[in-house]
Amino acid sequence: MVQPAVDDAIDFARIRRVLVIKLRHHGDVLLTSPVFSVLKRAAPHVEVDALVYRETAPMLDRHPAISIVHTIDRRLKQRGRLPMLRAELRLWRALRGRRYDLVIHLTEHPRGAWLTRLVGARYAVALDRVDAGVWWRSSFTHLYLLPRHTERHVVEQNLDALRRIGIWPEESDKALVLVPGAAADACVAALMARHKLARGRFVIMHPGSRWQFKSWTATANAAIVDLLAAEGWRVVLTAAPDPSERVLTQAIRAAARAPVIDLSGELTLPELGALIGAARMLIGVDSAPMHMAAAMQTPVVALFGPSSETAWGPWR
Repeated sequence: MVQPAVDDAIDFARIRRVLVIKLRHHGDVLLTSPVFSVLKRAAPHVEVDALVYRETAPMLDRHPAISIVHTIDRRLKQRGRLPMLRAELRLWRALRGRRYDLVIHLTEHPRGAWLTRLVGARYAVALDRVDAGVWWRSSFTHLYLLPRHTERHVVEQNLDALRRIGIWPEESDKALVLVPGAAADACVAALMARHKLARGRFVIMHPGSRWQFKSWTATANAAIVDLLAAEGWRVVLTAAPDPSERVLTQAIRAAARAPVIDLSGELTLPELGALIGAARMLIGVDSAPMHMAAAMQTPVVALFGPSSETAWGPWR
């Protein structure tokens, strides 16, 4: 909660609306979900909004602590300058219209600094970049440094932004929040009935990632499929619509002796979340579905390569 230990802590009695900016990938956005829970617990009267890339919005949609999820559509770059400019103006008007009192920028993306200036909030907090100049530092009223030589989970690093302004998270508020929604739940229930999948009696394997160097070989994944099948488990393969991920799942199917249910590229993000919530376990790599499983409290076996499992592993 708000503590007087921080000399320049923000008085939340003067705050009505907060904007949290996270312009990153799906997993990164989901790992910000505790920030909204902590803010709402500390200041129940405050409206908390998010600004993310459009494709990552399902990670925060229906979060009970979020009022509005604003989005930036990166695909507009491909349609030319005029559509992109119109979208930027709509976004700017929407953000200005909310009259934010506080902006929390959770990445080092320079666009967040520009947006912070355009919003005109009384307070703004961001990471104090080592290479930051006067322009970056003058964009924010509160800057913070991450502790050096101490590796911590990204969730805790995100929460450092709140600690900087005098909000100390309760352990009970640090859980990831992912709400697939009624439509996704209904779709997955029908899918499970069609494939005769019983809740808690199947294992999801999500072997791919947008970064292919994180993925294990098709042969090794196929061996896991056969091992699970020998133990009596149904195996469901999932993947993003990306062609490289589909190639991997097809190779796994070809190499495995046991049958699998291949749902690669067929599920929306909310539907994937609902399916993960119904599974006994998810086996995958360092990618967004691993974090989704943590949010849905489904056990995870995650394979890590170059990334730090301390910073990026399944939270809690």
